[in-house]
Amino acid sequence: MAKTTRDHGGGLDAACKTWGGGRSDWLDLSTGINPRPYPLPPLDPALWAQLPDKAAFDRLDRAARTMWQVPKGLELVAAPGTSALIAQMPSLLPSARVHIQAPTYNEHAAAFAAQGWQVVEDGPAEARVIVHPNNPTGAIFSGDQRGMADLTVLDESFADIVPHATLTPLAQRPGVVVLKGFGKFWGLAGLRLGFAICRPDTAQALRDRIGPWAVSGPALHVGAVALEDHRWAAKTRARLYQDAERMDGLMSAAGIPCIGGTPLFRLYKTKNAEAAQAHLAEHMIWSRIFPYSDRWLRLGLPGSDPDWARLEDATRELS
Repeated sequence: MAKTTRDHGGGLDAACKTWGGGRSDWLDLSTGINPRPYPLPPLDPALWAQLPDKAAFDRLDRAARTMWQVPKGLELVAAPGTSALIAQMPSLLPSARVHIQAPTYNEHAAAFAAQGWQVVEDGPAEARVIVHPNNPTGAIFSGDQRGMADLTVLDESFADIVPHATLTPLAQRPGVVVLKGFGKFWGLAGLRLGFAICRPDTAQALRDRIGPWAVSGPALHVGAVALEDHRWAAKTRARLYQDAERMDGLMSAAGIPCIGGTPLFRLYKTKNAEAAQAHLAEHMIWSRIFPYSDRWLRLGLPGSDPDWARLEDATRELS
């Protein structure tokens, strides 16, 4: 059975207690969030004082449809973060079996288990979850439709770095839901914005569950402006690919090979993951290790020249 323990990146407060310093002293590479986020546009103060209006939802919908080339006939459901949608996926069918191949993002298994589903890694199942690209391995799903279930969730939270590989058209099939994140590629995780792309009947079921005004007025505005900015997206993809290669070069020089990941995070194979994390922590650099592997180390990307220099200095003695 897949693990349902919720382990995540972050945890800087615990790191501070063990190795000292305050949060501002640390370089947090434990997440897969773009370290150079989309620049926030000016916000009308009225956005904070009024309920979101239909025009704001419509603008965001148009921007998202264009960015992700959503096929006609499908609908988008905006929510306060992809996690809010993940929590609702199990309620779309009566509890049964859900196929989730580990290792992957653990919120999916935890959400299904919390609603009475049996989480399995093989055999028949009424639901299936596929994280594409996978977190933490970066594996790309082929799109093979033979494995689709009555409910198939395709989590594309990291797919904006590889838009050519999107599986959005599969949402035209009954029971398929494609989840899109905003916090990772655009680097605005605190905005709390996520999307489900699906057929109208599934979209209505999700709207009934999350209720009206699920997304704040400021989030609607910032999300629309960012999704309309295709030039920024193209430049950011190019930079992230270059930075990922730079990261791999640093780690390779330390004798630590890259075994997976995406341009937003890299997965490395160490001799001892806990020791590697502790070494970096002594330099006040926080990384991600996993309860199911004693060798895997995941690193996000530095966002500035001083941060890169700090990481390079720390990796000189890393093995």
